[in-house]
Amino acid sequence: MRVDVRALGACNRLAERGAGQAAGALTDLTGTDLSVEVTGASVASGEDLAEAFAGRESIGVSVGLRGGLEGEAVLAFDADNVDALLSLLPGGSSMGRSAVTEVGNIALGGFLDGWANYLGKAIDMTPPRYFEADGAAVLPDGALAGDGVFLFESRLDATTTDLDFSIYMLPDSGQFRDLVVGKTAPAAAPGADGGAGNDGTDSTAVPYESLSTFASLAKRGSANAADNIAMMTGLDTNVDVSRLRFVPLADVPAEVGVEPHAGTVFELQGEPSGYLAILFEEESAAKIAASMLPSEPDEPLGGMAENALCELGNVMTSGFIDGWANVLGTSISHSPPEFVHDIGSATISPLVAKLSRRQDYGFVIDAAIQTEGVQTRCDVYALPDERELARALDRLSES
Repeated sequence: MRVDVRALGACNRLAERGAGQAAGALTDLTGTDLSVEVTGASVASGEDLAEAFAGRESIGVSVGLRGGLEGEAVLAFDADNVDALLSLLPGGSSMGRSAVTEVGNIALGGFLDGWANYLGKAIDMTPPRYFEADGAAVLPDGALAGDGVFLFESRLDATTTDLDFSIYMLPDSGQFRDLVVGKTAPAAAPGADGGAGNDGTDSTAVPYESLSTFASLAKRGSANAADNIAMMTGLDTNVDVSRLRFVPLADVPAEVGVEPHAGTVFELQGEPSGYLAILFEEESAAKIAASMLPSEPDEPLGGMAENALCELGNVMTSGFIDGWANVLGTSISHSPPEFVHDIGSATISPLVAKLSRRQDYGFVIDAAIQTEGVQTRCDVYALPDERELARALDRLSES
């Protein structure tokens, strides 16, 4: 099975549109404005999903899909937010489980309408199943088996109350296979096929197995970066989450948020080229820099701390991309570190703007790396060029 990443982007737009319809339906139902925060497709193994969902307590509804698209869809609230939801519904506090079930049924119906309209076929939902689940138990059993699955995830945000929730869709093969191989992909909007001036000659179709391999490389690179932190600081370090996601590039800055961050960014040269950012929240950056210095710096993020973070960024980046080059059979180098200290979205926006000249969507590798002892966390965002990544993965499948 070959996955056309442009077709995957078009499917992602369908998911984003469906999430918008779900937000509209819930806005009408609850009287609270909701908006789509981000929609993305992940290529993840069962082990990756189990790690990504670890520690979550969710309440929600799941439905099976039949007809125009087969698989399963899930609406999940954070367990702490359910009381806020019930307070917005007439009689919700007394209805409890049945109220959550009805909300899920309405929201998932709205989410799937856009897919059904495009396919020209009805998508039938099984009766909604209410659940209370820990961790990855929110997902169907089949998601955690095998080498990897596609997971469409849409996060919705309420503007006036704590009512954030997520919609997950795990499509089976069959009709979905026809969509992502590009033969029946939803039509792309102007400019959404990779940027102005693209003549369509650059293939972006890659074997699915190669995407799964690259997802594994993302995890291995994150582990190497964590090992390099441990080596330089003497602190036990681990990777909490590492997934390969396919998202609209324009959404990435919002994911980083508006809290102040400090760290380093790099331009990657070779195949694939692209950008990599290693970002700590401001307090974490000061802590990790101090742990590397022989004495307390005069300023938490002054010149000494900046040099320490640049040195750390260098060895982390090398650990992150060396595995890519070895497995993909390419040469990848990186620019000297550029120190950044600003609100999170401002640190990542220039990278996204540069890559957006060539593509509207991209594969994002994000990893949360935590150190023990000083309680710091950093997020790694890797943004490879999709065409160059496709070529490298295509060669990998032939070797």
